[in-house]
Amino acid sequence: MPPLCVPKARAREGGGCEAQHAGLVSSDVRDQVRSVVLAHDYLLVMRGAERSFAALCDLWPGAPIASLLYDDSIFGERLVGHDVRTSPLQYLGARQATFKALLPLMPWAAEQLDVSGHDLVISSSSAFAHGVRPDPEAVHVCYCYTPFRYAWYEREYGLAQAPRFARPLVAMTLSRIRKWDRQAASRGTYYIAISRISQQRIARYWNVEAPIVYPPVELDRFSPGEPEDFVLVVCELVAHKRVDVALEAARMAGVAVKVVGGGVDEQRLRALYGRHAEFLGRIDDATLASLYPRAKALVEEFGITAVEAQAAGRPVVAAAAGGALETIVDGETGVLVTPGDVAALAVVLGDEQLARFDPALAIANAQRFSVAAFGSRIRTHVDAALAAKR
Repeated sequence: MPPLCVPKARAREGGGCEAQHAGLVSSDVRDQVRSVVLAHDYLLVMRGAERSFAALCDLWPGAPIASLLYDDSIFGERLVGHDVRTSPLQYLGARQATFKALLPLMPWAAEQLDVSGHDLVISSSSAFAHGVRPDPEAVHVCYCYTPFRYAWYEREYGLAQAPRFARPLVAMTLSRIRKWDRQAASRGTYYIAISRISQQRIARYWNVEAPIVYPPVELDRFSPGEPEDFVLVVCELVAHKRVDVALEAARMAGVAVKVVGGGVDEQRLRALYGRHAEFLGRIDDATLASLYPRAKALVEEFGITAVEAQAAGRPVVAAAAGGALETIVDGETGVLVTPGDVAALAVVLGDEQLARFDPALAIANAQRFSVAAFGSRIRTHVDAALAAKR
């Protein structure tokens, strides 16, 4: 079955799915690049990785896109001008709520994505897109959020989410994916990590050294305001985000908390904390941007939302681990606490000193993660990959 092409009507003037699009790279290597194709795992919901991919698309306007699965109702307006090529899995009609059932087929599907006929492949991957098959002489640059978590460092959590009767099959599938994943990473791809922990995982699991380029944040979406008496949690409601730590700490501190996001852990969290927290579900970008400056602080365990909150002038209270160590200046733009220490987090959330943080310092720190900075650094590494191939 051939890959499915999902053309955008407004993009057809460029030649449709078979057109080759010129890449926008630095002048010293531009003459060597005739065409660019972009790839992402699946385009079904707009979260942090998808926002980063959209920023990559803006760097190469008109370049075709390859993705295992695609929901035009979510991304149609954002990716105008790009023709989208999907894998055969698209014919199965999977969406965000159901696509995980296709896990055993995803390594195969990634290798079916049409990225042939292009000199430069730029993938955006936390799972399978790094395993696409470019032409032998093409350069492949992968912006990697993490190696596939359920095959490597969250295997037991992934198994626990499956029905008991299906766990042996899921375990076998994850073992096969791990083997495929390592093979895919050995094909000479130029990897770029999004953070130190991403860099460490790429080195540990794939034995690949990767430079770091922090994800982009659309800083102009946010502006400071007058804080109110609540703290904010913004993330996907899944177990590994440890949202229960933040909610329990807010309950202990007697602090009002608003929760933005949805996910498989939502009903459990609502049952436990529905009397103490306000669950807002998934909200649009404009509503979220208006919430940040009104919050006393953002509380998080991991995520680029820390930068969004700082762009709105608000401090962040987070576990001293992972991305928070790179996005927050402890004592200046937020407070870092021992990971998993509910009591310590409760003390910080109940501290009136949260009001002492200078919004200007938070806003200045957020500038390190601007879209412009991201674009400049990505281009530098694409140039390096092209030069190394040459």
